[in-house]
Amino acid sequence: MSNHNESTSGAETPRTTDFIREIIEEDSRTGKFDGRVLTRFPPEPNGYLHIGHAKSICLNFGLAKQYGGEGNLRFDDTNPIKEEDEYVEAITKDVEWLGFDCTDRILFASDYFDQMHELAVQLIKAGKAYVCDLTAEETRAHRGTLTSPGTNSPHRDRGVEENLDLFERMKAGEFPDGSRTLRAKIDMSSPNLNLRDPVMYRILHASHHRTADKWCVYPMYDWAHGLEDSFEGITHSICTLEFENHRPLYDWFLDELGVFHPQQIEFARLNLTYTVMSKRKLLQLVQENHVAGWDDPRMPTLSGMRRRGYPPEAIRNLCERVGVAKRNNTVEIALLQHCVREHLNKIAPRVMAVLDPLKVVIENYPEGESEQLDAVNNPEDASAGTRKVPFGRELYIERADFMEDPPRKFFRLGPGREVRLRYAYFITCTEYIKDADGQVVELRCTYDPATRGGDAPDGRKVKGTLHWVSAEHGLDAEVRLYEHLFTKEHPDDAKKGEEFIANLNPDSLKVLAGCKVEPSLAGAAAGTGYQFERQGYFCVDPDSKDSQLVFNRTVTLRDAWKKIQKKA
Repeated sequence: MSNHNESTSGAETPRTTDFIREIIEEDSRTGKFDGRVLTRFPPEPNGYLHIGHAKSICLNFGLAKQYGGEGNLRFDDTNPIKEEDEYVEAITKDVEWLGFDCTDRILFASDYFDQMHELAVQLIKAGKAYVCDLTAEETRAHRGTLTSPGTNSPHRDRGVEENLDLFERMKAGEFPDGSRTLRAKIDMSSPNLNLRDPVMYRILHASHHRTADKWCVYPMYDWAHGLEDSFEGITHSICTLEFENHRPLYDWFLDELGVFHPQQIEFARLNLTYTVMSKRKLLQLVQENHVAGWDDPRMPTLSGMRRRGYPPEAIRNLCERVGVAKRNNTVEIALLQHCVREHLNKIAPRVMAVLDPLKVVIENYPEGESEQLDAVNNPEDASAGTRKVPFGRELYIERADFMEDPPRKFFRLGPGREVRLRYAYFITCTEYIKDADGQVVELRCTYDPATRGGDAPDGRKVKGTLHWVSAEHGLDAEVRLYEHLFTKEHPDDAKKGEEFIANLNPDSLKVLAGCKVEPSLAGAAAGTGYQFERQGYFCVDPDSKDSQLVFNRTVTLRDAWKKIQKKA
């Protein structure tokens, strides 16, 4: 197989082969589907997308682009109780942010409700579907188990005319919720539980976000999903592994109806350590206020990752590195963070920020004066150029960069010690001042004017280089430091009787007030990413204002993935 390195809409196409691509290429060789490739990403609009969905998005749209086809964004909106326009808008935004332009191919299951109803009537007339009066609990009891067959519903042998009449009355809203269902008549003794007369329609007197109150019966996912693919002419229906046992049911529906039959292919979903991927659990985190919302930067949602400052290129890169497999596995979150660092290192401007300020007074620097020093914007990208940073008599450095009695291998500032200030001068600490509680609150230093730019003309060397911010020109900022949302690699491994919530990390967010950043960050737009020198990568939060800048830590500079790889 030749490599496909084209980039479309900013999204890289995968460069390696896998079993799905082998199937598509064989179909193309044999002329199946007349050489067409049409895929779809089919989210339910009942929550926000998470990193697991990103793999499916990249795979479905990536395959379409790679093989000259197209991809649909189709919302499986068959459950009006849980679905909202808010989720539709958020999902559309996430897909486009990830790099895939689907604005002209957005579809909905509800577009096909009339067609689905007509085909349901067709199955009833063929004696392949019937109206059942069993409750949900009774239906489950009749279903049987993996080791014992199910029991026929007492309503299984109703006549065609009676079933047509009852289904029409269900549609007209004559019966209460849960009182009747329409079921397919397949095989109650099948070893595949999905084929034991599955429910096709249930009664729901609920307003739908698109069809309003037109319908009182709504299709079940398993009935709707394959039909949607068929109506749209999907060639390769890419699903995650949990749908493998549902494929015989999709095949049965499509074959019995004699409609276009896409090919379903299953692959392993993406799981990450220190993360939960269940929409139900993510919704619980939001509803119980364990997080600040779906876009909380600790959440594995794409909106949360965007707010945290993760670039879409890094997420696409992760999906490509993980690849496509047939066995479920869990990926180290360190690999995702590595992909984020790798990309941001290339593009993020460098700036200086002091998160725990300690004041420095340079006693031999002229009072009331300041100067502009040249600073490199990105050493990885010469085209990024330089910027000016103001320097004056009073500065801030990190509190951790000073020790009263430093050990021998502490190469930062201490009494009598000389260090380099980044882009500026050598300074030497001559005195430190404490408050009534014994805390160091100010350093007195001298500087060497001959070392402007950070080098000494006499050739002397210093081992420490510190970042700093001008006290006069620096801007106030709040900085939010994020850690894993959970303390365990596998949050679902809670103790007996406990929920996954028991593994929440109480230190997943630390808010630092009174930080100082260089003035070049004034007016920085929300979502803009930077490397704070020696600190990590940070992103401007939407809460940020001119009067109070707010930054989220995207990721630290330390790369745990490289250590994991070395050990491996």
